[in-house]
Amino acid sequence: MILDSMLRGMPAGARGRVEEAIDNISVVLQMRNPKVFASMAPSAVRGLALKQGKRKSVVHMNSHHPVTFDLTYKMDFPEMRRLYQRAVENQWNADKDLDWTTDVDPRNPEIPIISNDFFPDDYIQQLPVKLTGKQRIELNYNIACWMLSQFMHGEQGALYASAQVTESVGWMEGKLFGGTQVMDEARHLEVFNRYLTDKLNKRYDVNDNLFVILDDLLTDARWDFKFLGMQIMVEGLALGAFRTIHNMSKEPLLKNLLKYVIKDEARHVHYGVLALKDHFTNELSDAERREREDWAFEVAVLMRNRFMAHEIFEEWFEGIISRREWNNLISNSPAMMQFRQNMFYRLIPNLDFIGLMSPRIRPYYDKFGMLDYLKGKNASQLSEQDMVADLS
Repeated sequence: MILDSMLRGMPAGARGRVEEAIDNISVVLQMRNPKVFASMAPSAVRGLALKQGKRKSVVHMNSHHPVTFDLTYKMDFPEMRRLYQRAVENQWNADKDLDWTTDVDPRNPEIPIISNDFFPDDYIQQLPVKLTGKQRIELNYNIACWMLSQFMHGEQGALYASAQVTESVGWMEGKLFGGTQVMDEARHLEVFNRYLTDKLNKRYDVNDNLFVILDDLLTDARWDFKFLGMQIMVEGLALGAFRTIHNMSKEPLLKNLLKYVIKDEARHVHYGVLALKDHFTNELSDAERREREDWAFEVAVLMRNRFMAHEIFEEWFEGIISRREWNNLISNSPAMMQFRQNMFYRLIPNLDFIGLMSPRIRPYYDKFGMLDYLKGKNASQLSEQDMVADLS
């Protein structure tokens, strides 16, 4: 309360910088495990303090990952081979399979890019400023641009991570599938960039917290950490977000685009659980497995709590409400609750399947209500068709 009183007396610009610094410090303080904190600290400095994702047009990241060149060409992973064959059969062409002639008016309330369900009217009325109908449409448009921009940035990270993993993975079938994923991620980057550029005419910088995760993954030398981070954690985040936006949009081109991408992502997560299950359960020491359990938990909490659309806050509401009030508003919005449900419904069963939900770590997930999702199916039990069967 004393801090709030002090902040209210500051000029808006200074108050915003102090609130942002406090908010970023809270991210660090939320990490309970010192080893995870130490491993992510350099990325947090680059993303949260130096803001390299916003202040640089090109960011150089050193990865130092090993390359495995397989001269035996042994094929002894039949389930991975079948997944590779599915990937080859389901490649799609962004020019031919999507109707880019579709007329997209991002401010047409009859065919919204994202509906008012993201921020229902009664929820918006909690703001101390009253929005006109035109401003309401404009806010939805900007939220859609922000969300799709983060999808685009994430797909660029996935493109590089999948290329790194293809070099490092030890199975020949894994390298073959990895090549199809590199193509998938390149296509996803292409379509999100094209939709933002040609149809919405607005892009946002990468979110600082997303940058921290991507930087941490791309600079870690361990192949299984890259797999865990990108194939399980970030792809789980993406699937939750894609499903949420798909079901809250009425725009046909975007809905079709997201449906294609979701099918691809279903294979990518399947690839991740196939590659990691035996490795985590049979090849790691207990200490190494605990390290990965702790890292996955911290990233799960980060994904749950930190994607607060601060870029929208700074553009629309900074100086009107505090950052803490905004965080509370957006984290409890129906859309964000649906996003978290979609994300953890797929993520938690996958972590359990690959052996990272031991009795030791479960109480930590339980504090955030995440254990409720254990009853769901893991990626090895779901096809591309399963993942899109219940889209609305």
